[in-house]
Amino acid sequence: MKPFQINLVNACVLIVIGLWGYLASTSSSPTALIPVVFGLIFALSTPPFKKGNRVVAHIVVLLTFLLIIALFMPLRGAIGRQDMAAIIRVSIMLLVNIFAMIIYIRSFIEARKKA
Repeated sequence: MKPFQINLVNACVLIVIGLWGYLASTSSSPTALIPVVFGLIFALSTPPFKKGNRVVAHIVVLLTFLLIIALFMPLRGAIGRQDMAAIIRVSIMLLVNIFAMIIYIRSFIEARKKA
């Protein structure tokens, strides 16, 4: 899978699951929309990412890394509440972001070898 493709998949997962989590919650907080905002940013960055814009690629990698770190707090909270639906939602977002990060790093390594 190419980096821009996983970026788009990641964006869709964040938007869909983020909205699902926000709408499914009985006490929705605006912070529940943070993954949706990241998803929109990733979706908007896909065209320049596809064209090989290195600045955009590095920004996407940085934001993905920050989101991986940030998703551990809601996961910990969901585990503490024993909310299985929230655990599944956050885990899916976390796993897709980790997978995207692996693809990005592999892409950077391949580009470095070619240079």
